[in-house]
Amino acid sequence: MARASPVVAVLGPTNTGKTHLAIERMCGHSSGMIGFPLRLLAREVYDRVVRIKGERSVALITGEEKIVPADARYFLCTAESMPLDKDFAFVGLDEAQLGADPERGHVFTDRLLRARGREETMVLGSASLAPMLKALAPGSEIVSRPRFSTLSFAGQTKLSRLPPRSAIVAFSAEEVYAVAEMLRRMRGGAAVVMGALSPRTRNAQVQMFQNGEVDYLVATDAIGMGLNMDVAHVAFASLRKFDGRRQRRLTVAEMAQIAGRAGRHQRDGTFGTLSFEGTRGAAFEEEEVLAIEEHRFPNLDHLYWREGAPSLASVDALIADLERRPSLPGLRAAPQATDLAVLKRIADEDWVRDRAKGARMVGRLWAACGLPDFRRTGPEAHSRLVARVWRHLSEGAGHLPPQWFAEELARLDQVTGDVETVADRIAGVRTWAYIAHRPDWLADPAKWAERTRVLEEKLSDALHQRLTQRFVDRRTSVLMRDLGARGVDALPVAVAEDGTVTVADEPIGRLEGFRFHVDPDARLQDKKRLLAAAERRLGGELGERARTLAADADDAFTLDTAPGLPVAILWRGHLVARLGHGKGLTRPRLVLHRALDALDPASRRQVEARLDGWIAARVEAALAPLSRLCAAARDPALPPRLRALIAPLADAGGVVERRKVEPALAALDREDRRIAVRFGLRIGALDLFVPALLKPEAVRWRAALLAADEDGRMPELPPPAAVAVPTPAERGACEALARLGWRPFGAQMLRIDMVEKLARAAHDAREGKAAFLPDAALATSLGLLPASFAQAMMALGFRPAGDTGWSWRGARTDRPAAPAAPRPGNAFGALAALTAKG
Repeated sequence: MARASPVVAVLGPTNTGKTHLAIERMCGHSSGMIGFPLRLLAREVYDRVVRIKGERSVALITGEEKIVPADARYFLCTAESMPLDKDFAFVGLDEAQLGADPERGHVFTDRLLRARGREETMVLGSASLAPMLKALAPGSEIVSRPRFSTLSFAGQTKLSRLPPRSAIVAFSAEEVYAVAEMLRRMRGGAAVVMGALSPRTRNAQVQMFQNGEVDYLVATDAIGMGLNMDVAHVAFASLRKFDGRRQRRLTVAEMAQIAGRAGRHQRDGTFGTLSFEGTRGAAFEEEEVLAIEEHRFPNLDHLYWREGAPSLASVDALIADLERRPSLPGLRAAPQATDLAVLKRIADEDWVRDRAKGARMVGRLWAACGLPDFRRTGPEAHSRLVARVWRHLSEGAGHLPPQWFAEELARLDQVTGDVETVADRIAGVRTWAYIAHRPDWLADPAKWAERTRVLEEKLSDALHQRLTQRFVDRRTSVLMRDLGARGVDALPVAVAEDGTVTVADEPIGRLEGFRFHVDPDARLQDKKRLLAAAERRLGGELGERARTLAADADDAFTLDTAPGLPVAILWRGHLVARLGHGKGLTRPRLVLHRALDALDPASRRQVEARLDGWIAARVEAALAPLSRLCAAARDPALPPRLRALIAPLADAGGVVERRKVEPALAALDREDRRIAVRFGLRIGALDLFVPALLKPEAVRWRAALLAADEDGRMPELPPPAAVAVPTPAERGACEALARLGWRPFGAQMLRIDMVEKLARAAHDAREGKAAFLPDAALATSLGLLPASFAQAMMALGFRPAGDTGWSWRGARTDRPAAPAAPRPGNAFGALAALTAKG
């Protein structure tokens, strides 16, 4: 590019507005280009210029991303991607002091020497660059800009006392993750920023910090390169880094570049070091602190250089030019970069040299060697990938096979795995995105560029999610911030339609009915405080729910008779009360769930009245005969001898063994018995009962009331069939079934109305005391086993007679009947004996 304009160098420390000035100057020209050290920074400025000039006028060019509208006039690029063959009215280079960086310095030096704008050229960087600019670009105008705010040293700080809005800087992914993990446990978490992150992931992480969702940011030294964030304090977790060759202490200029991120515009900032439990931590030297505070750094005495436009006459000429030493004073030959190392490795292959004939093919080979090693696999492994790319570029149509490209993308198209796994996949996608953005490496580059963009965004979203899951407890972070700012009682609590309770828009649990369930993922140390705060603020919502319950229809309530649990009342499926011992069997006591303790007295009375009314109505509907028995037991108009029979029957829930009330039954006269029948009472051979109370729903309610009357738990309900078969271990179940109207006969239990049916059939079949044969079909229809049938017959007063017959001997009602000794050859008797022995 022709030297069409003198160079204006705007130099100074961080937070001097240099980049902002360059953007303003560029936008004042008809066209322009700025080169940046990071893809992230190029993207950030691209977004700003788009807001000023519109999408159609602005282009973004990085290794892995290219947005170039047909009418683009303003180009934002990484330094490596600056199109030096284009003519621009304005050209700018940011962070030009990176020319002294051993790894990438030769790129910045080349742009410093060759990139010129037609009307204006602007170089931005540190004041330490001034002497080199004067030597390499004579006549340059140097403009010094002071820092807008003060940067002061704050000393060493423990992680637990780190001030909000702090950025912690570490120099490896392992260090970044370790610090972020500690911040999650202690302070709710942190955003994470590293140079390897895609712009989408980095922006999402930074946005959490900018929005105040987290108060801390953990980053590598990537934040030193002009990324603008509202950081008040920068804490160094370490002052040493691995520069690709060795572990070394940061230079003062590097320290200042990073520390300078603290403070923004006219807000002052601080910097210091971080100490960890049991360690002394990093420490600044006194002279380093003074130099950083006063922005005094040693001037650069050299920049790294490599030929920016090497000869393409042959592979050997290319290598020779790239290894040529600089002739200008102050320049040093750049250490061998990855692209040159790869070129020299694959150039040893005869087939590579055979195909690299002529300037076009040598240039194509050099472009292939420029494929960045995003996955940092090293020159040896990376050269194998480059060789395969070159093989395809140098044969046939010179395009990479779409099948290979598609397979490599498919291999990376997975969002599972941890942070490191997803980050590595993104690095892999960047490789293929770089290839897709070369104009002549693929037959349909636009299609594949879009495919890689979509995949990178997909993986970037997954990585942001993983980073957030791993390093941010969003709930604790937001709540702790609001607790500190507004206090517990000022927390904004909201309840969604589905019952989700949020505090400051962060879900902390669910309100189910009147019960608040804290989110199981909530941190243990915060759970009690947040739960108490939420419950205090939920009073209004609970009161509204109480009013809704009081006005609700009957079908909103159900009786919960789950076996093994206390009998409960559910409102819309949510537990609101339990039943306990009350004034009578049909008048149980209502015990509201403790969650309703938060209601005011008037609301509690409303709820109690509604539930009491529902219970009374349901008992009357399901157990009307039992209610009448209970009332009759207290009715003074009835004869005492009749009440003496009805009272124990009512207390037992409508079923009682005849032998237990035989004295009261014997005292009744004919009229008393007639009155008893009017109450639905049946006086059977073995039991007194009300048949209507043996229906399934009546049995369920009787079981519930009996359990509540004893403050006990709901038993297993009997099956709808007449016969139940409890297991030997279910002795308690047998007793419960007996109370509900089932009689045990051997291994089976028979409902008492069916026992009476069996008794009637037997008496109808017999003639006096003569032996008779029972109706086998009846036993089969009842589902009785032979042994159970034999025991039932003996309990009813019959005895085995002959081989298969039975005779009436009369039943004793003062005690359970004992089976007589079976006669030889009597099958039913033998079965009964076997059952008795078992």
